[in-house]
Amino acid sequence: MRGQESGAMFEVETLSPEKRAVILAGAAEVFAQDGYEGASMSRIAQQAGVSKGTLYNHFESKAALFAAFVESECARKLAHIFDIADQGDDPAVVLGAIARRMLHLVLSPTGLIIYRVVISEAGKFPELARTFFECGPSRAIRHLADWLVRQTEAGRLAVDDPEFAAEQFFALCQTRLCMRRKLQMLDDPDPAAIERVVAATVAMFLNTYRA
Repeated sequence: MRGQESGAMFEVETLSPEKRAVILAGAAEVFAQDGYEGASMSRIAQQAGVSKGTLYNHFESKAALFAAFVESECARKLAHIFDIADQGDDPAVVLGAIARRMLHLVLSPTGLIIYRVVISEAGKFPELARTFFECGPSRAIRHLADWLVRQTEAGRLAVDDPEFAAEQFFALCQTRLCMRRKLQMLDDPDPAAIERVVAATVAMFLNTYRA
């Protein structure tokens, strides 16, 4: 049997965290330049400085590689967004920090790359849209909904439908800046513009849900 010698199975090379990060960064560059359909595993391997065989050893398909890229980015950045959630008792302070970090994520180069690739390819590759939604928006909604439940139990907020309220909050965060930036109608917004959106989002949300 191939892959065996003296009764022992050859092991696939372990992918170190550093090499995985390099591969995912290379994938991000290629997806941004070529879109999902136009990107090839050969070009991603070249961009990442690895062999095509190494790429396929660890990612069975282009879809698996894109999913890994999206999941890695979302997991890392959502952890940063929500690490503030249990560090304070004032809902206004916590919500302001979450809104500010979420805006920086959505407006970041990586956030824009992912969004534009998913939107442009969703019709042909609906699994990409599902991967993005489950790893990104859906996970963020669950994180915020869980926090809203705890705040309601503590008597600070009065939220009867936490998931719906979480979706409302993130929709408010995207007022004025996000759609224009995604459509390349706006340069990187200045901090004052972001703070205006954050303040208005928190004020409107608490006006509805403060206990």
